Amino acid sequence: MLPFDKFREECGVVAIHAHPEAEKLAYLGLHALQHRGQESAGIVSSDGERLRSHRSMGLVADIFTEDVLSSLRGILAIGHTRYSTAGDSALLNAQPIMVQSNKGAIAIAHNGNLVNAQAIRSRLEGQGSIFQTNSDTEVLVHLIALSREQTLPDAIADSLRRVEGAFSLVMISRDRIFAARDPRGFRPLAMGRIPASTGEKKDTIVFASETCAFDLLGATYERDVKPGELVIVGPEGVSSRFYAPSPAQSSCVFEHVYFSRPDSLVFGRSVDYSRDLMGRQLAREAPVDADIVVPVPDSGNTAAIGYSSESGIPFRLGLIRNHYVGRTFIEPRQSVRDFGVKLKLNPVRSLLQGNRVILIDDSIVRGTTSKKIVRMIRQAGATEVHMRISCPPTISPCFYGVDTPTKKQLIAANKSVDEIREYIGADTLAYLSIDGLKKACGEGETATYCSACYTGNYPTNLVDVDEILPAQTSK
Repeated sequence: MLPFDKFREECGVVAIHAHPEAEKLAYLGLHALQHRGQESAGIVSSDGERLRSHRSMGLVADIFTEDVLSSLRGILAIGHTRYSTAGDSALLNAQPIMVQSNKGAIAIAHNGNLVNAQAIRSRLEGQGSIFQTNSDTEVLVHLIALSREQTLPDAIADSLRRVEGAFSLVMISRDRIFAARDPRGFRPLAMGRIPASTGEKKDTIVFASETCAFDLLGATYERDVKPGELVIVGPEGVSSRFYAPSPAQSSCVFEHVYFSRPDSLVFGRSVDYSRDLMGRQLAREAPVDADIVVPVPDSGNTAAIGYSSESGIPFRLGLIRNHYVGRTFIEPRQSVRDFGVKLKLNPVRSLLQGNRVILIDDSIVRGTTSKKIVRMIRQAGATEVHMRISCPPTISPCFYGVDTPTKKQLIAANKSVDEIREYIGADTLAYLSIDGLKKACGEGETATYCSACYTGNYPTNLVDVDEILPAQTSK
């Protein structure tokens, strides 16, 4: 069990075209995207003739040793780092998924969740298809192989029209890279360029879930892959087509609230800027008389800075996070109260003692961690604890590539704000309004957002959403 009560990350994808060390750039890109998934990782590369693959459970740095990377040497590569939102946590579901098909060897890496994957899979199995994984991504591979279209780009476009839900994906064939987003643009996918070095003929084209990967690779951000767009990079250069018309855009607002790194541009907008505005708007909507503003690190940091700037109340790092905690740990036999939270966070008593604290966090999911953090701050000597959340109450699960609890497990779906305040033990509790969140994230400027987790209004058709377990699907 993870010690923090947060939405779990989704996945990160990266792709490299035309670089003599494409596999190493993919590896570095996955390093930058490690926050999006810590369960498994994989790279598929091509030397222009054949594809090579390596996937494993664990962290990027542990999986890709020098020997492994030298076995993947190529000029094209795609990579994936995963947290499962569909399919079991097992090596068989690690990505990229590589197959031999009637259109040649292909591999695919996917961030998102296909809401009609199970229906398609059942139909294909009835027709004789044999699936090797229980990941929804494999459905796409089968659709491509079975497509009646003659060329691989046409087969990919045909397949993407048949699936519904959230997907930002990259694919690799012998000599091409493909990148696509679903027509609603749920998940981010950016395109960048590394200028050709002396003696090289072509610029390197790169794709990544977040632009923070470009910074590490020395790539310049050019644009986002557009909703409903399929970008093809091959020997003839870069081409683009729209495989489907784009309905109302529904980009995931939670990318700006929590998932993405603050140093990224996501949906064409600075994540750091959005979070700062969330904090400022929260200070205007829910002011309180206090002595210091303290973030729950790290995702609460920027919103807390914004709250402090707007309110004039000093910002203090009253909680210190231990960044070296692995996914598993050994707890002492003699149980330590709140052990999991204490393992990750420790209060700075000299800052908290005798002060009225405004505690800023990005969300409350089940409420269990918030309760422990509030208790920790009181035990460190705070006289008051005022909890402020930089997004609205989370009342509905996500079905578009985020592993969230069921509605029955979401505290805000079952308790009033005052009941939540009483449960977590805070003196006051307030959330950012939905209008305030959308304003802070630039609704209508660079993106139009999906906020189904806060409203229960889903942009695609779902069946029995209150009963479906959202965590049982792919990325």
